[in-house]
Amino acid sequence: MHSFVKELFIFALSLIIGGHGFYAEAYGQEGKSIRFAFYNIENLFDIEDDSLTRDDEFTPGGEKTWTYSRYNKKLDQLAKTLTGIGEWQLPAIVGLCEIENRNVLMDLTRHRLLSDYGYHIIHRNSPDRRGIDVALLVQTDIFEPISHRWLEVKFPFDTALTTREILYVKGFLFNSDTLHIFINHWPSRWGGKEYTQAKRIQAARVLKHCTDSLFNALSDPSILIAGDFNDTPLDSSLYKILNARDEISKGTKGLFNLMFPIYSAGSSGTLKYRANWEVYDQIIVSGALLDSKGLNVDGRKAYIFKQDYLLIEDKKYMGYKPFRTYSGPSYKGGFSDHLPVYIDLVHPR
Repeated sequence: MHSFVKELFIFALSLIIGGHGFYAEAYGQEGKSIRFAFYNIENLFDIEDDSLTRDDEFTPGGEKTWTYSRYNKKLDQLAKTLTGIGEWQLPAIVGLCEIENRNVLMDLTRHRLLSDYGYHIIHRNSPDRRGIDVALLVQTDIFEPISHRWLEVKFPFDTALTTREILYVKGFLFNSDTLHIFINHWPSRWGGKEYTQAKRIQAARVLKHCTDSLFNALSDPSILIAGDFNDTPLDSSLYKILNARDEISKGTKGLFNLMFPIYSAGSSGTLKYRANWEVYDQIIVSGALLDSKGLNVDGRKAYIFKQDYLLIEDKKYMGYKPFRTYSGPSYKGGFSDHLPVYIDLVHPR
């Protein structure tokens, strides 16, 4: 049976006999294969004004005229994208950034396209001044979280400055494999790359301290790092401080950036700045996940989900660019200014 027809048949059958449980069994447990995705979803705010954060522009009376209908359209588009990434079976684990609060995550996971999948939410409000956070959505019958904590990023050179925390989640995948996941959204380049570089280097140091602890405590930990780093794979924060390399070899305790092949090709990326595609959204793994003897990244590859509906014609710089929700105060009605990235995690039968 053709693979697409087979997937469509199983999806339809799963709905008939009770939804996502059957489908997870068919593809997640017996097949020992799941998909992990990360997506910067560009300012998923509710329409309420939070007096504790700078969210005024995302209200009906704010600069962006953020209304209930626009909010619902955004939820529809995000649910469509997650469904597309999963190719009928939604990703078992999803890292997200640029979300305002737990309420928007609950609205997203209750969407008609996602509600049968029973996503568990791991989230808390961060100290970010705009009130945007990172989060993890997991299907707990496939990945069972056993602990999590939040790594605070403080800046010695500016103690009043706050930013998003790094989310660390430890859990069991396939009821047996321990997986350590880190979800990131590092400080932006607003104000210039050089001016803001020290902030991202500090975030890298916080993450590096935690991954070093895992390497020191465990013989060969399975580590998965994902996020919008606001830096490329060759920038100092990732390449020198975190030491996420492009040389992939077996049996090493190093970290390896799976986005290097895409970055080196130079013809694609996860967001576009003027005429250039940039690779800011990345997936980094430890050497243990590149060894085919156990839990591993299928094909040692990461992918950008770049479907046509996520793109729009770039009339100024030619080609295409992400179809974003806003450009400044102007409502465009699109999905996000970033494209999602994903990997498949497999385990030998």
